[in-house]
Amino acid sequence: MFLRHFTRLFSAMAGPRPVVFSGPSGAGKSTLLKKLMKEYENVFGFSVSHTTRNPRPGEENGRDYHYVTREAMQAAINDGEFIESAEFSGNLYGTSKAAVHAVQAKNLICILDIDMQGVKNIKKTDLDPLYISIQPPSMEILETRLRDRQTESEESLQRRLRAAKVDMELSKEPGVFDVVIVNDNLEDAYGRLKQALLEEINKVKKTKTTQPGTSSIHSL
Repeated sequence: MFLRHFTRLFSAMAGPRPVVFSGPSGAGKSTLLKKLMKEYENVFGFSVSHTTRNPRPGEENGRDYHYVTREAMQAAINDGEFIESAEFSGNLYGTSKAAVHAVQAKNLICILDIDMQGVKNIKKTDLDPLYISIQPPSMEILETRLRDRQTESEESLQRRLRAAKVDMELSKEPGVFDVVIVNDNLEDAYGRLKQALLEEINKVKKTKTTQPGTSSIHSL
């Protein structure tokens, strides 16, 4: 029921087209997104997901994720406050409606970083995002990256690798993603990412320069 309500809600909203990023843990999504947000800080806004897992070293609540208890998140999911949610490695992850609204209200392109299950759920709505998949060059390289993090138990790492194998196969299916970027070299991958988003970036920049009260700023 809440998905049908949410499709009507988004149909009535005007704003930049969101961008859905997906790909296995270790593919380099976070690094690419940080570069994108730094270069285009007034164009993109990151939809901060919720999770019941504990923060990793260096992660901050409200910046990397909203860290919540399972009880609180499950209650919010049951109340229809999430666009999509999924369970992975024993933890819940999800994208709230409020997180997307907050970004779109600022006339920014909303970035959603979600897994394959979330991609499938969003395809049931009228959100109409651009779907981009970030993939590693190979399973071997992905495993090396994950082990180098030293943040996973062997059991958790094997779960991630199994999920990554499925993710990599699904990313090859026609019509699932608009763009698939293999992150074999960070700068090359970032260049391909910017090219894929150039049209949407230009739309937002054009809108900002034509908004009332901005002409004097741009003439300085």
